[in-house]
Amino acid sequence: MANFFARTLLKWHRDNPRPLPWATTNPDPYHIWLSEIIMQQTRIEQGTAYYLRFVNKFPTVDSLASASTDQVMRLWQGLGYYTRARNLHKAAKHIVENLDSNFPDTYEGLLALPGIGPYSAAAISSFAFGRRHAVVDGNVKRLIARFSGVRSSIDDASTHLQIQQIASTFMTDVSTAVFNQAIMNFGALVCKPKSPLCAACPLATHCFAFQNNLVDALPVRTKKKDLRERYFHFVVLHYRGKFLLQRRVEKDIWHGLYVPPLLESKSTRIPSHTRLHSFVHGLIGHDDIEGIESSSTIRQLLSHQSINGRFIHYKLLAPPITSFETFVWVSKKTMNQYGKPKMVAEMLNDY
Repeated sequence: MANFFARTLLKWHRDNPRPLPWATTNPDPYHIWLSEIIMQQTRIEQGTAYYLRFVNKFPTVDSLASASTDQVMRLWQGLGYYTRARNLHKAAKHIVENLDSNFPDTYEGLLALPGIGPYSAAAISSFAFGRRHAVVDGNVKRLIARFSGVRSSIDDASTHLQIQQIASTFMTDVSTAVFNQAIMNFGALVCKPKSPLCAACPLATHCFAFQNNLVDALPVRTKKKDLRERYFHFVVLHYRGKFLLQRRVEKDIWHGLYVPPLLESKSTRIPSHTRLHSFVHGLIGHDDIEGIESSSTIRQLLSHQSINGRFIHYKLLAPPITSFETFVWVSKKTMNQYGKPKMVAEMLNDY
């Protein structure tokens, strides 16, 4: 079975090449690492654009390490999961400062870097250094669960280990990097989550799910928790052609990004006049303001939260009296220097 799987998979891979800018005959560990971090929970088309953007701006790990946090976050803007960007920057600094700009070439060494988990360590060690580690992402889990008839939830750690062991068995004597790329591509392009191409699948004759009419039932997933609903009221203060942004320092979503000062409430209902004026007074030392307009509610889905955002615009009738270290007054020309969540960037760009 292992020989059939590997032989069939690699033939499909040869017949269906998927050129990727980081998958070269002489892989650069820095490029492989960048691609793996960027591609986590990201569509290949979107991720490739961000990868090329990062390589162009920061061609070496040294250039990334010497960048400011704001520069990195600005380049990452719109990709989501911003902890990845912060860890990317931390890891670059660690590699330059402690490893003489050389990437660890072992699974264990890579695992010690900020933001590197078992999947990323396996992928980088395989693609960059040819280490024999099976890479198990969502595509691989789905493919092997269907092919081998894994009936336990792929969200369980024990099932992940089981699938990794099966993948390692299937790897046989082939090139680790080629096998890992082939199995991930096959899962993404053929054994898709919805409407898999079973009729054209070269593995179908030996596939447990296909032979037992269980393709739609596998893989088994643990029921996701309900999204947490949150209601953000962004207070956009305008003064002399500029508006106020505040860097988020809380251990919460969008940490390190810039947003207009926000009030969080329990519904989409606009906070009272008294509460809004009190909030503004706490920001700038007075509430001599004039309402301009209020947007409708905008919804953005994150992995575990649903953000309902509204933008309330005010014009300052007197200069601000107080300020904070996290404040920055920006114009339309300068606001792109600061990383912002997608919701905020789109609203301010359109204003």
